[in-house]
Amino acid sequence: MKPTTAVAEVLDKARDITHPLMREAVATLVPSIREVVNYHLGWAAADGTPVEVPGGKGIRPALAMLSAQSAWAAPEIGAPGGAAVELVHNFSLIHDDLMDGDRERRHRPTVWTVWGPSVALLAGDALSTLATEWLLSVPSPHAPAAAAALGSATAEMIAGQADDLAFERRRSVSVEECMAMSTAKTGALLGSAASIGAILAGAAPATVAALRDFGRHLGVAFQAVDDLLGIWGDPATTGKPSGNDIRQRKKSMPIVAALGAGDDEARELESILFGPSDDATAEPDEAMVPVAATEVHKNNNNGKGKGKGNGLRDRGATGAAEVPDWSPQARRPLSADEVTRATWLVEACGGREWTAARAKAHLDAALGSLERARLSAVPRRALADLAVYVVERES
Repeated sequence: MKPTTAVAEVLDKARDITHPLMREAVATLVPSIREVVNYHLGWAAADGTPVEVPGGKGIRPALAMLSAQSAWAAPEIGAPGGAAVELVHNFSLIHDDLMDGDRERRHRPTVWTVWGPSVALLAGDALSTLATEWLLSVPSPHAPAAAAALGSATAEMIAGQADDLAFERRRSVSVEECMAMSTAKTGALLGSAASIGAILAGAAPATVAALRDFGRHLGVAFQAVDDLLGIWGDPATTGKPSGNDIRQRKKSMPIVAALGAGDDEARELESILFGPSDDATAEPDEAMVPVAATEVHKNNNNGKGKGKGNGLRDRGATGAAEVPDWSPQARRPLSADEVTRATWLVEACGGREWTAARAKAHLDAALGSLERARLSAVPRRALADLAVYVVERES
């Protein structure tokens, strides 16, 4: 689904107002990190040449500005909060690409494949710190409260990401654990985006809480849709190959729900993704074993002991870094037939239907949260329309 004209106008306005603020903040970074961030944000080529590559959709800045407007303030009041949330979001994307071994984002090579894992880590760290520092510099008496709320949301997001990473080492994850992880990983930051404008507007705590709950539920719905697109999305719109989450053996909502079905098809799916499980004393299946650390260090050090000892393969002659040894892509690759069969099994076990139902349920809960506070009618309607778009999007 493409955004309606009204939603598109809201997103365009949010980008037009917050992007100059983000550029202002990014300009304060040291040059070596600034060029990496400019590339990631689509403002420059890898050699520093200015370009304009389509970036994010602008959902988080739009939420921040609408939340200020919903609290009876000018939307521009929420713009600094939207810019800060977007900086945090992009910090998470740079690190996510490295952790997942993803080589492409928005149809361009990811940061870690161009500059290497160490620079990607530093660039992400710089964005995280920058968001808080820049928000605190906003001349508003409510800036400290907004920065504190963003800090709490960032910490929760990182905890959710840590759970997501830990799930990769586990054969079994419950749907309850998966949903809790999604609430933290995605819901926390969208909850911050949907309420930070109201905080900057000095809104009442009840108003801030209602908007935060709206964003948190919307975040879970957003993640559910993301997980559906990670398996069945069109590569032309998502920028990633179909079945990508199957290939990476992610514990996403559809996969976890399908594995929990407990029938023969669920057991076949588990065997494809993680190997046979009938012998608890057997050695771990090769699908679950990362690249040997000794081989990694050998590649790093080139046999001379001069490597950085960071557990990562050296960049090749083309400058592209190899897949990190902890990444799902460092395991035995699934064949095309295995991906096709696993994709069919996830749907046959009800994973697709279950996840779509979760997206709808959390969308309804998000819309219900808007009714708990006295909000300005026009921006409240815009928030609702934006939420519907988020759940019905195709990329």
